[in-house]
Amino acid sequence: MLNALWNATAVGDVPLPHRLAMAPMTRARSAPDGVPTELNAEYYAQRASHALIITEGTQPSADGQGYLFTPGIYTREHIAGWRRVTDAVHAADGRIFIQLMHVGRICHPDNTPHGRQPVAPSAVRPGGVMFTSTGPQEMPEPRELTTDEVGTTIDDFRRAAAAAVAAGADGIEIHGANGYLVHQFLSTDTNHRTDQYGGSVENRIRFAVEVAKAVADEIGPGRTGIRLSPGNPFNLGDINESDTEELYPALVQALAPLDLAYLHLAHGGNEELLHTLRKLWPTTLILNRAGTDVETRTRDIEDGLADIVSAGTLSLANPDLPERVRTGAPLNTPNPDTFYSPGVVGYTDYPALSA
Repeated sequence: MLNALWNATAVGDVPLPHRLAMAPMTRARSAPDGVPTELNAEYYAQRASHALIITEGTQPSADGQGYLFTPGIYTREHIAGWRRVTDAVHAADGRIFIQLMHVGRICHPDNTPHGRQPVAPSAVRPGGVMFTSTGPQEMPEPRELTTDEVGTTIDDFRRAAAAAVAAGADGIEIHGANGYLVHQFLSTDTNHRTDQYGGSVENRIRFAVEVAKAVADEIGPGRTGIRLSPGNPFNLGDINESDTEELYPALVQALAPLDLAYLHLAHGGNEELLHTLRKLWPTTLILNRAGTDVETRTRDIEDGLADIVSAGTLSLANPDLPERVRTGAPLNTPNPDTFYSPGVVGYTDYPALSA
């Protein structure tokens, strides 16, 4: 039944030996200044047998940071840190895309290098709290980006993509999901703008399309992927979408002519919408059905709904997940208490079969 997983494929310009990828997961173990460390390099190199590693969300600018100890990719020091990671993954015969994640309003100023008010499409305060070095704090109301600043933010993504390639990444994934900045432009909950980036569906998808075009123009469409989460299945970012079935087909149709390497969907359970988006997307589709087993995910490849499937916590707890799946070996159990903790526990200490 799992035979479909082991056929070689590609994402854009990057050939892949099989079809089981590692999904992006925030791990909060970079240096305080956002520079990846040798610990990060070890973590990703351990998982190099995945067809493709998509890294944790990486801020493209100081404004893009929301959490403590997340990596950046906008300074020379960030590039050098990521080079340690990409070299380690490539030495282990892996392939790695850096995910560019601007958090927008999901932020507290204490967690950023400049301490400024968060920015967003509109001044809509998110619910919930953000963990900071002094403990949990309510997230403040963000400042609405001016139209000119929207253009500057798009350029931040472009420069960060160039920096990722300079750091040795095989490509980048634009994080357009889970309630962060790109998703905030898409949603009527968080986008109350009256300029060309707000109001109609055509206007609300504009930012996502312009970011993707800027990045693809900079590093090539064959190195550029994008992640979307129709219906916001992880319920992150305090967003309840009201027009999912109109919005996402329009967005995917607008992105399709860019010939990007892939579309990565976090599936929200709407099977009819998934079939629609599959038909509209012309290149590789990566599908993430969180909480399901590998057998269930593989059926999506067999049924033609996905070209590649991604795993998050399964890959976190099983650095050699492809080998375990291929041989039918038992799986390690993820420990949620260690997901965002510092150090090696729950990070590089999950045993491989060879151990």
